[in-house]
Amino acid sequence: EEEAAVWAAVAAAVGSADGAKFRRYAQGVTLDRLAALADRHLATLAPRYRLVRTDGLGLAIVDRDMGDERRSTRSLSGGERFLASLALALALSGLEGRRSFVDTLFIDEGFGSLDAATLDVAIDALESLQSEGRRVGVISHVAAMHERIPVQIRVVRAGLGISRVTVVDAARERT
Repeated sequence: EEEAAVWAAVAAAVGSADGAKFRRYAQGVTLDRLAALADRHLATLAPRYRLVRTDGLGLAIVDRDMGDERRSTRSLSGGERFLASLALALALSGLEGRRSFVDTLFIDEGFGSLDAATLDVAIDALESLQSEGRRVGVISHVAAMHERIPVQIRVVRAGLGISRVTVVDAARERT
């Protein structure tokens, strides 16, 4: 009976034999940490919004300009959604125990949906990551990005399925 009581307590804490209850708990703890880190980045990128965890393993946006209304992340515009995603990506790169997992952060587009002021905020955030020693790769066609990124890898279509790769480093090109 004593041994059964111990195993019952373990089962209550951990859950079923497949570990689903414990896995959900651990994922929830990680998501709470990720949301808190992302919210710090979002405060810089888009101070109007706050990221919060919903019941289960979801995220929602709290809109400060709308009386702290809790909204689905799907209700955000393209630019707002991009900034929330960027905040999450930056947070993921900063999770403890994940440093070697996310040494390099690649961001593929989305910058075209931002106005000039918001684009500057996003670029500043990426530059601050780089100044912390993180590598940041940006895939973009936005001219303002080209002006602010000193080292670029340009891929130019040459035709017939062939492309030319050029590395541009502080106005000095080498192929």
